[in-house]
Amino acid sequence: MEVADLLTPGAIRVCNAVKSKKRLFQDLAEIAAAAHEIDESIAVDALQERESLGPTGVGHGVALPHARIDGIDRVRGVFVRLDRPLDYGSVDRAPVDLVFALFAPVDAGVEHLKALALISRTLRDPAVCAKLRANEESDALFGILTETTDTKAA
Repeated sequence: MEVADLLTPGAIRVCNAVKSKKRLFQDLAEIAAAAHEIDESIAVDALQERESLGPTGVGHGVALPHARIDGIDRVRGVFVRLDRPLDYGSVDRAPVDLVFALFAPVDAGVEHLKALALISRTLRDPAVCAKLRANEESDALFGILTETTDTKAA
């Protein structure tokens, strides 16, 4: 599995003035609806339900919200770079500015876990995060995310 299997250029955005986790989840769901034809209201509810189990902010300004969605055929991703860091309730209490959301079929099982591990490894790399923070163009962000997987696999 590679990041390009989860993400399309249309599922990447730089978001301005996101002031709450609720608004962030609405933005993620809107992008998922447009890019992957995932029902927006179901996506918001699923993200909020998962977040109620514990925060998905993994530290160093990165969050990996994820949810299982009935009716989708494979794991899909949405990436957002926030122009202003958001208080997210992360494990290290640092605000978040890089968000990679995953939406998986209800019965995805191991594929969902593989996708989470892949994205976690990718966004644990300080050099990758620095490049993502230095770019505002969706195509550049897509390139950074997808090239990283290729170089790590080599």
